[in-house]
Amino acid sequence: MANDKSGLGDGAPEQLRPARMQIETTVLMSCNGQSHPTELVDISATGALLRRPLGWSGSVGQSWVLDMIFGNNLHIHLEALVVRISDHHIGFSYSRIPEDKQVPLWNLLGGYADILEYWKDG
Repeated sequence: MANDKSGLGDGAPEQLRPARMQIETTVLMSCNGQSHPTELVDISATGALLRRPLGWSGSVGQSWVLDMIFGNNLHIHLEALVVRISDHHIGFSYSRIPEDKQVPLWNLLGGYADILEYWKDG
């Protein structure tokens, strides 16, 4: 039996991705007059994973505005594309981060901004 880098040997290829920082906060997601409050599951230097709101009917490739509130003094507002949808989560990839939000986002991520981690798709 062939082993991959994790030693699990199940045949699923490992890939590298930016490290995910697990943090819970409120997010308002908006697109074409629709808006849904939801929660952040995790965040990275390239995207975010949100809980899928009840009644949400978006699709892969759609552009959404995400407003994330961290504590009393940090509001990150950016645009992101839907890249994954499951029954309980929506995965986003950032498409536009305003200049004035880039440094606060990197500061929030801290060391996670520069770390890659292994993951298996599937």
